[in-house]
Amino acid sequence: MMNSTQVLYFTLSAYLDIGPLKYLHFIIIMCVYVLIVCSNVLLIVVICVNRSLHEPMYMFLCSLFVNELYGSSGLFPFLLVQILSDVHTVAAPLCFLQIFCVYTYASIEILNLAVMSYDRYVAICFPLQYNTTMTVRKVALLIVLTWIFPFLAIVVLISLSAPLQLCGNIIDKVFCGNYSIVKLSCSNISINNIYGLIFTVISIVVPLILILYTYVKILEVCFSATKQTQQKAISTCTPHLASILNFSFGCCFQILQSRFELSRVPPMLDIVLSLYFLTCQPLFNPVLYGLKMTTIRDAGKRLLCGEKSGLSAEPFN
Repeated sequence: MMNSTQVLYFTLSAYLDIGPLKYLHFIIIMCVYVLIVCSNVLLIVVICVNRSLHEPMYMFLCSLFVNELYGSSGLFPFLLVQILSDVHTVAAPLCFLQIFCVYTYASIEILNLAVMSYDRYVAICFPLQYNTTMTVRKVALLIVLTWIFPFLAIVVLISLSAPLQLCGNIIDKVFCGNYSIVKLSCSNISINNIYGLIFTVISIVVPLILILYTYVKILEVCFSATKQTQQKAISTCTPHLASILNFSFGCCFQILQSRFELSRVPPMLDIVLSLYFLTCQPLFNPVLYGLKMTTIRDAGKRLLCGEKSGLSAEPFN
């Protein structure tokens, strides 16, 4: 075991020696990243330039798509460099910068999904009060809080991890993770574990409870509502529920992989699943919302075809 020291760089040991196949992987990852950027930018532009989409639901969606760009940009350029490199090392400051980007992305994502659940709850359960409840000021405040809280919380998380004296510098992953670094520490990590638990409860458990509560109430309304209202509720909530389930699956596997040794999982599958929440969510959401929600789909067609907008958005459609 190494003596306790301040590590200057980390070695990412999860990369496989695949020879010339690394160029094929580079092309695949590059294509995925370009697709993520193009699809999310397209939907951000569609929402921004169409006044008919300047409604709370679409503002929250725009925030979601911006976060997809932010999170994927914190990972994919790094992956592309590492795939072509023969020595998979990363300087400590860059490693902590990536941790900041990845962790804030994940926290913003779940908080954004929780805020969107609240928006659907108000729209479906209290449709007559929707416009007075979801004011411009309240929507702006929710979006700001969705972004500010994760940034502040992760700064504290990293400030607790960065000064740790480490007994090694090998991370068994393809990107930097906070807990992977904390596990290398030779010093007391009780404060890190306590703060990590508190952060997990506030940023993951609480939003999931809010999401569960809102959808229980939405289901109660749907069971007693007219068939037309039920169809509208199902149409507007299906993409959101699918996005929540997709992201939750990726996060659950990421947490399990960080906390436990999954030695029975094949290395390549382990890598793919570890990247799932950072890859499939930014790919999945634009396709899901762009194709499923008719208002966005029609606005996108008009934008691409150069037609003028004549459509007004509804509280939920």
